[in-house]
Amino acid sequence: MAEEEKIIEYDSSAIQTLSALEHVRRRPGMYIGRLGDGSHRDDGIYILMKEIIDNSVDEFIMGKGRRVDIKLENNCVSIRDYGRGIPLEKVKDCVSVMNTGGKYSDDVFQFSAGLNGVGTKAVNALSKLFIARSARNGKFHEVHFEKGEFISENDGDTDEKDGTFISFIPDDTVFPPYEFNLEYIERRLWMYAYLNSGLSLYFNGQRFYSQNGLQDLLELESGEERLYDVIYFRSKTLEFALTHSNNYGESCFSFANGQYTNDGGTHLSAFKEGVLKAINDYSEKSYKADDVRDGMVGAIAIKLKEPIFESQTKNKLGNTDIRGPIVAQVKDEVSDFLHKNKEIADKLMEKIIRNEQLHRQISDAKKQAKEIAKKAIVRIPKLKDCKFHRGDKDKKGKPVPETMIFLTEGNSAAGSFEKKRDPNTQAIFALRGKPLNCFGISKDNLYKNQELFFIMQALDIEEDMETLRYDKVVIATDADVDGMHIRNLLITYFLTFFEQLVMSGHLYILETPLYRVKTKTSITYCYSDTERDNAIEAAGGKKFELTRFKGLGEISPEEIGEFIGENIKLVPVTLDHLRNVPELLGFFMGQNTPERKDYIMENLEVSIYE
Repeated sequence: MAEEEKIIEYDSSAIQTLSALEHVRRRPGMYIGRLGDGSHRDDGIYILMKEIIDNSVDEFIMGKGRRVDIKLENNCVSIRDYGRGIPLEKVKDCVSVMNTGGKYSDDVFQFSAGLNGVGTKAVNALSKLFIARSARNGKFHEVHFEKGEFISENDGDTDEKDGTFISFIPDDTVFPPYEFNLEYIERRLWMYAYLNSGLSLYFNGQRFYSQNGLQDLLELESGEERLYDVIYFRSKTLEFALTHSNNYGESCFSFANGQYTNDGGTHLSAFKEGVLKAINDYSEKSYKADDVRDGMVGAIAIKLKEPIFESQTKNKLGNTDIRGPIVAQVKDEVSDFLHKNKEIADKLMEKIIRNEQLHRQISDAKKQAKEIAKKAIVRIPKLKDCKFHRGDKDKKGKPVPETMIFLTEGNSAAGSFEKKRDPNTQAIFALRGKPLNCFGISKDNLYKNQELFFIMQALDIEEDMETLRYDKVVIATDADVDGMHIRNLLITYFLTFFEQLVMSGHLYILETPLYRVKTKTSITYCYSDTERDNAIEAAGGKKFELTRFKGLGEISPEEIGEFIGENIKLVPVTLDHLRNVPELLGFFMGQNTPERKDYIMENLEVSIYE
């Protein structure tokens, strides 16, 4: 007789009460969004840094302290500001007791990104070592914690300047093996500098400083592609800047209380609406939104007392009451600027007129494409969709896990993906072959080329990036030369026409194993030549079978399931700025040149395991 299945009783012994810090350690995703290994700019180790730096920047916003020192050494992060310092008798509570802080009072902190008293406590709970030290009026108080547990405290006299010092090491028993990417840190620090002109941030001795705020940011982002000088405005609670380039699509940055809201929100949509109204007011015409926004590079930063963010990670602003005032002020300021600066106004209007003419051509091409689509969509089932999409909620009203769409190479790979995907959150789009090289082509080609048109339709980004249907757009091509070429063609497509998809962190590359090392007792999948060599060495002289995967179609559906499930490896496609994108695309995707040939020959690698 088979052993009876053990039944776990649900009684009072099954009910647990966790302390606040234990809850953070058990459910870190609720507080920092994701763990990660440091390969993505939104991984948890960077969020921990941000939470502490936010507090230091809040001091600057309140007019206390114009410098923040940041150091990173052996995974230990140290941050020192020169603000008012935490009240000495409250240092321990402020870094360990949830919902404790000074930001509930408008008198003390009027414009803060962190209002719920959680950030620093989460850093404490997720660090294997955490030290907080406050200096005020010649006195100091210092506390030590390990994994959120209080260890010791000390106080006394000091001659150091007022301010707060925080040092922590992310806990490697909570985080997977991680490594800090200095480029991600530096990018974030530049954002702090642009948002807080006059603040000096020093990272390992390097200074990050901006005198002109968002104007500096846009001059950097638009570079030589800029058609006219940046239009710039700043008041106590609103700052914005805009210009245009000859690129397609729009690139906009939005911030609320110093927090980069990469998914936008009401302040960003209000800014765009205000710009449209201003241009229509100035020109006394009725241009459409895409006539104004194609090629626009913009940025808006606001300060408000009670920000409503989508989550603890603060990616999107939800305050609805701010929309009207922002629209009105942006409209008035931009319209006034255009009337006072005719030369800039003329250049801006020339761009908008060119956009309008191009959109007429696109409209004609769109009509033809939709007729083709009606026929083609029956013949070619390009998209195997998933049940839920970005922003959806389940039957209980809870947000669904992140959704993704795989852009796969051919029907063979798509078939394997379909058998093992999660139909609730994973969609598949099968590419026919190599897409059109989009470098240097006009936007109406999107509607003349079926492949490009269907990708745009599948993602629902034809009109606006806010309607993007999936959290992650994943390029899943073979690990060979053809696969790499298709990958580059797709990246060129997105950077040419939908650059905001990349800038907002929605584009990824699926990393699949290059090799499989199989012995009688084990199977090891290797993602690099080094991992392959290590796996062969680990076989210890035993007989092994080495397989080189050249295409996703060669990998069985069972194995595909290993690579798109819980152990999925995604490499984000990221950009620090847009200013060099045209040159990069021209070099790699433009006409063949001797320079490109020399580059290829110098960097060519040949594997002996082919």
